[in-house]
Amino acid sequence: MRSQRLLRLRRKFWRTQLYVLLIVLSAIYLVPFFWAFTTSLKDRGAIFEYPPRLFPREFRFQNYLEAFSMYPWLTFFRNSVIITTLSVLGTLLSSPFIAFGFAVLRFPGRRALFFLVLLTMMIPYYTTLIPRYMLFKQLGWIDTFYPLFVPDFFGNAFFIFLLRQYFMGIPRSLFEAAKIDGASTLRIYWNIYFPLARPAVITVGILQFMTVWSDFIGPLIFLQSPEHYTLVLGLNAFRGVYFTYWHYLCAMALVISIPPIIFFFIGQKRIIGGITISGLK
Repeated sequence: MRSQRLLRLRRKFWRTQLYVLLIVLSAIYLVPFFWAFTTSLKDRGAIFEYPPRLFPREFRFQNYLEAFSMYPWLTFFRNSVIITTLSVLGTLLSSPFIAFGFAVLRFPGRRALFFLVLLTMMIPYYTTLIPRYMLFKQLGWIDTFYPLFVPDFFGNAFFIFLLRQYFMGIPRSLFEAAKIDGASTLRIYWNIYFPLARPAVITVGILQFMTVWSDFIGPLIFLQSPEHYTLVLGLNAFRGVYFTYWHYLCAMALVISIPPIIFFFIGQKRIIGGITISGLK
């Protein structure tokens, strides 16, 4: 009894130490966001005070309205929503379907082809940037949204790997029983495997949303007209014009970061659970 009590106390002690460490590290990572928030509520003169003040003397929430009225943010928001929605849609239509083929179907060269798919994960994005630009230029897609979402309709190597692991954890007897009942392969995928993989599919959708929403390099390379800018690209252009108005820059940066934060907190359990379950195999 005494040894068990000591063991419990020891576990509580180390767990408490772990929680304290996590709280301290979280506070350190939150300092820049907190500083940006307080800066967004200052007037222009208070930003350049020395020594700097953490809290402003006057909280100017009108900075957000003023910054919003200085640039066509609604146009940038519409463009970001269109690109992100189509990209997520393309990913959810293609990646699970390809992963299902690698996990369930039996065809010659399946392992070698899947190995080639995994090899594409090892190629840096910037290595293929020039060939992709030349290809899209030949297609006449430069300064359009197509280069930013059409490739997602052909699958993502990481998501294919993630979903393949999930599909391999589903008993193959379901596939064989449905085949005996006369169901086609496409119907088996859509009516059985895709609903069972909902946690992993939701995880893929959330991760893709956060990636595309905050993407900067893609829009910077393929978009040229200001009316086609996304929010991140618009923020960069805004910084080039109002580079000394740090309160406005911080205000719009925080506003742009709100959707990914909301999606993450809504789906954080599904993200962690989907990745964990997908790796059990």
